[in-house]
Amino acid sequence: MKLTNWLSLLAVIISIILLWSLKEIIIQIFASIVLAMCLCSATGKIKTSLRVPRFLALLLTITSIILILVITILIVVPQFTNEFQELIRQLPSAVNAIWEMFRSGINNISRNIYGDVNNNIAEENLIENIFLSLPDGATLANGATESIRKLLGIASNLGLGIIQLVFILSVSLMIAVQPNSYKEVLIILVPSFYRRRARNILTICGNALTNWMFGVIISSTLVALLAGIGLYILGVKLVVANALLAGILNLIPNVGPTLSTIFPMSIAFLDSPWKALAVLGMYIVIQNLESYLITPSVMQKQVKLLPGLALSAQFIFTIIFGPIGLLLALPLAVVIQVLVKEVLVKDIIESK
Repeated sequence: MKLTNWLSLLAVIISIILLWSLKEIIIQIFASIVLAMCLCSATGKIKTSLRVPRFLALLLTITSIILILVITILIVVPQFTNEFQELIRQLPSAVNAIWEMFRSGINNISRNIYGDVNNNIAEENLIENIFLSLPDGATLANGATESIRKLLGIASNLGLGIIQLVFILSVSLMIAVQPNSYKEVLIILVPSFYRRRARNILTICGNALTNWMFGVIISSTLVALLAGIGLYILGVKLVVANALLAGILNLIPNVGPTLSTIFPMSIAFLDSPWKALAVLGMYIVIQNLESYLITPSVMQKQVKLLPGLALSAQFIFTIIFGPIGLLLALPLAVVIQVLVKEVLVKDIIESK
């Protein structure tokens, strides 16, 4: 092996190590690009509709977003905060009630199998003895409460999170102001014979990211509205908090919708077990509507991802990038799928 080959291999290894050490910055830059694509798309639509200069259209877009956020913070956030705190307070009682009902059901099954026993039931009944060794509902509820408090304690450390958010927003605004300039910076890194094709591929990636962003926002909003209406009809408490959680967690496919059912079912169980089952059935109906009706309607132009690929992307990017990788797993998978299809399949495999 020649010296130049060894040097090339060494350069590749060093580049991989460098990229790995900068993975947190890279994922934040990618988040900025996703937001910038959303801003550019909204700006383009306003520019076309109102026939105004692009800078004015961008200013109108940013102003509209700020107004929506201010209204949300003033009206929705206080109600959500109060209800979420009440939700956390009531969750241990719900866990305790569910656990005690589970233990009672096991005891009844055991008595039907082994018959009635008196004081030495723990020694004679194997199933009963096993469940007597398990923690009671109060212990389990206290453990759940402590875990939630630790989670909220981690979330309350907002210093680093605020810095990262400011960085993401700043970079996204810079890209949105001059998208073509930043696009050309990337194009310069590509060999000259491939630059025209690279511009086309970047445009496809941008369109895919924009369609994904708008589609997710619309579908999550509709899921939150449907969940709120359903919970209100069923008479479940803390409607606003549970509905907003359903919409927010809908941003995380596969995992999010499952997690969103835990809180309303726990609160509904305090009223009646049948109500908890009704909540579960309602959420199943909503998720089927979202999967087979809402999402196909609002994401007709989105790059189609196979469920296995989406789940694998969530798992891999969460391990690599942490929680932000879970949130950005699908847009990352969309970009990777576009690059594989356009570069590897069309330009390399099919061109031979």
